[in-house]
Amino acid sequence: MEVKVSQSLHLTTWISSDNAVPTMSNSMSLCTRFERNKRLNMLKCNHLGTIKPAIGHRQAGLKALCTSQNPPASVLESGTLTAEEDMVLKKKSMEIEPYLSGRCIYLVGMMGSGKTTIGQILAEVLDYSFFDSDKLIEQSAGGTAVADIFRLHGESFFRDNETEVLHKLSSMHRLVISTGGGAVVRPINWKYMHKGISIFIDVPLDALAQRITAIGTASRPLLHHGSGDAYVQTFKRLSMLWEERSESYTNAHVRVSLERIAAKLGHADVCSVTPTQIAIEALVQIEEYLKE
Repeated sequence: MEVKVSQSLHLTTWISSDNAVPTMSNSMSLCTRFERNKRLNMLKCNHLGTIKPAIGHRQAGLKALCTSQNPPASVLESGTLTAEEDMVLKKKSMEIEPYLSGRCIYLVGMMGSGKTTIGQILAEVLDYSFFDSDKLIEQSAGGTAVADIFRLHGESFFRDNETEVLHKLSSMHRLVISTGGGAVVRPINWKYMHKGISIFIDVPLDALAQRITAIGTASRPLLHHGSGDAYVQTFKRLSMLWEERSESYTNAHVRVSLERIAAKLGHADVCSVTPTQIAIEALVQIEEYLKE
């Protein structure tokens, strides 16, 4: 079925084309921002209607990016920030803030790479607002899940609306945006994302397959598979997607490698790297890029 974007999800009804800076005190506020001691259950925006973010305290999300039936102790103990990590986050954010000049930050990477959790941490520490592009498409579709959008309308329909989302967000400032894994395949999307700073979260495929297998693939329409070992099937499908997308990921301004972080910290397994540590590395890489 071929349907025009403007006739499908009506994206212009929830995002203004005005070049407004969305802040929590502004009635044009587009999305959520963390508060350390408060959970945001619902944000009503005068212009956007109602957005229901599925997020909570930052500390609750600080778990390893891949899980298994018997995760290492370091993974289980990574649920809270250490004082040193908190200090580094604040210090780095203050150092790069003048260089960012309010530009948006776009997180790209394979599905399951932790873009949403990392994005929420970056948004809080930089005093930015946070968007998950997939969630915006779902909300615009009346709460229809991504998997159901794929099933009912096809991937091309979803990608058209994804492009429209990025187009609208690109006119904004002070946003951290978590994009879908396939957002990188369309050159037009890079045109929009390059108005800000793009960060590629690079996670080894075996770690992604391990985590996704543990969680399940029901919500990931491109990973549905038939019989056979779930991990093997997931790894094979991820490998195919990687072949299709790997070159596109190189368009990002910054690459954050979990293997590199694990090596720096002395971890034998990337699953021991926490989202907080990844966010710190992202800030370091942004600083290096902006100071070039």
